Amino acid sequence: MNETTRQDWIDGIRVMAPLLPGAIPFGMIAGVVASNAGLDALAGIGQSVVIFAGASQLASTQLIADAAPVLVVILTGLVINLRFAMYSAALAGHLAALPRGRRWLVSYLMTDQSYALSVLRYAARPEMSLAAKYAFYMGGAAVMWIVWLAATAAGYFLGNSIPASWSLDFFVPLSFLALIVPAIRDRANAAAALTGGAVAVLAWSLPFNLGLFLAAISGVAAGYAVERLMPQSRENS
Repeated sequence: MNETTRQDWIDGIRVMAPLLPGAIPFGMIAGVVASNAGLDALAGIGQSVVIFAGASQLASTQLIADAAPVLVVILTGLVINLRFAMYSAALAGHLAALPRGRRWLVSYLMTDQSYALSVLRYAARPEMSLAAKYAFYMGGAAVMWIVWLAATAAGYFLGNSIPASWSLDFFVPLSFLALIVPAIRDRANAAAALTGGAVAVLAWSLPFNLGLFLAAISGVAAGYAVERLMPQSRENS
């Protein structure tokens, strides 16, 4: 790693740092839920290594604790993680030339935070080399992985000793809002965010977190509809 890419690595860590406080309580909640679900330490903490998918990891563990059908658990994880297919497509234009092993590592460490920060950086600095883009991504993604794993372990071992007054669950939506709001740059994104958020609130009482399915599908459909209709409206005007 030369001096330039080393600086990109450091920059990745630096821009990720403000988002880490939101990931810590999120990871602790995942650990607490795993502990309450009856998973042993290897399974409860190990899922953060094997799966490393915050929202779907948390939802799937809750469903396991509720004795939900296996199909519901699997579909929940798949639906929540569908967004990573879109993330991968967006990053492919920047990182597709990497060796296969590095592409796998990028995929494994991908989070909402690492994706959002990277695409914003690449757009702001189109002159970045492939090595610089990879270094920036890995700097932020690696530190997020370390913090998530540590937070999950802390939540698992602390378990119910965490006071309810800390309201850790309050930080989960805040951590996503910090990413979503800056990313809303057009009407399609706004429609998807507003529709998905509204449906999630209205459908929160559905069993087995099925409201997540409805919210995800509704948000994608709204964004797609607006994206398809807006060009037509401009042509007709």
